[in-house]
Amino acid sequence: MVERCFRIAVFPGDGIGDEIMRPCIALLEAAVRKVGGFALEFDWLPAGARCYATTGESLPEASLAAARTADAILLAAMGLPDIRYADGTEISPQIELRMALDLYAGLRPVRAIPGLTPVLADPRAGTLDFVIIRESTEGLFASHGKGEVFDDREARDTMVITRAVSERLFEFALRLGARRRQQGRPGRVTCVDKANVFKSFAFFRTVFDQMAARHPDVAADHAYVDATALNMVRRPWDLDVLVTENMFGDILSDLGAGLVGGLGFAPSGDIGDHHAVFQPCHGSAPDIAGQGKANPTAMFLSGAMMLEWLGERHGVPEAETAGALIRDAVDAAFSGDALLPYEIGGDAGTSAVSAAVTAELDARRA
Repeated sequence: MVERCFRIAVFPGDGIGDEIMRPCIALLEAAVRKVGGFALEFDWLPAGARCYATTGESLPEASLAAARTADAILLAAMGLPDIRYADGTEISPQIELRMALDLYAGLRPVRAIPGLTPVLADPRAGTLDFVIIRESTEGLFASHGKGEVFDDREARDTMVITRAVSERLFEFALRLGARRRQQGRPGRVTCVDKANVFKSFAFFRTVFDQMAARHPDVAADHAYVDATALNMVRRPWDLDVLVTENMFGDILSDLGAGLVGGLGFAPSGDIGDHHAVFQPCHGSAPDIAGQGKANPTAMFLSGAMMLEWLGERHGVPEAETAGALIRDAVDAAFSGDALLPYEIGGDAGTSAVSAAVTAELDARRA
């Protein structure tokens, strides 16, 4: 029997991108060898700020075409502060990928890693496990590359909320809520908006209520974004699934990362009906590039998310198992107090974290 081979489009990008991508690929290959039953083939593709500086293209057509035909896309980090478009904005092909591939559901898990000292003093902070779902193709980001400046006196960007995208987003969130309830979580889905001020968000909430009515078995409620930010600091352990607009999700997901140690521990997936991109939530960190200090944990966890998505989508349970093994290996590597990345005041660099996680993976049973 020929095993299923998944082709992965790999975008190492800029800054620390290559430094965290290579150990991630090695870890993925180790997980595949341990579990068996499927294979991965990697296609390394150019894109990003350095690519733009040398070729004039931030996301070459050939790279986008290859990503379209891949089974999944694994992205490290893109953008550099000193390389920008003519309008002054940073190079951000990751946003272009979301738009081009219609990746409307930005999945941002907020999960405490055992062994890391919680940012909040309450012991419940060590058990955090909630998810932010960020709409990733419209909202305020619909103005990406389209904003206007009038006579150096006024600038405008436009918020766009459509029923078609919102319905798919809420269906994704409500189904996730149902799955989480089956896994022992509350399964409560909260629409985060600013419906008391903006018509666009009042519409967003209306569509959410209509979609929630189709899922009477899933608990659903609302919260304003400012109150949500407050409660993410005061009582984050009460949260389960938050679904929100693009810009709000961008901000809240960084706050969520801060609750579990920082962006170096925050994975993500941008998921559509036919494609998905998996990447750490952090940026290219040019200030530490080439120094061996980058924390690859979020990259590893993003790779685990990719395997689980591939397994679920294609009915390959071995891929789901491999993803879970990587996540378990990360948890085990940090379970003591010996492994502390530079990001949180320690001295463990990319190699040390990679070696610790790989050792834990090797020690586990498939």
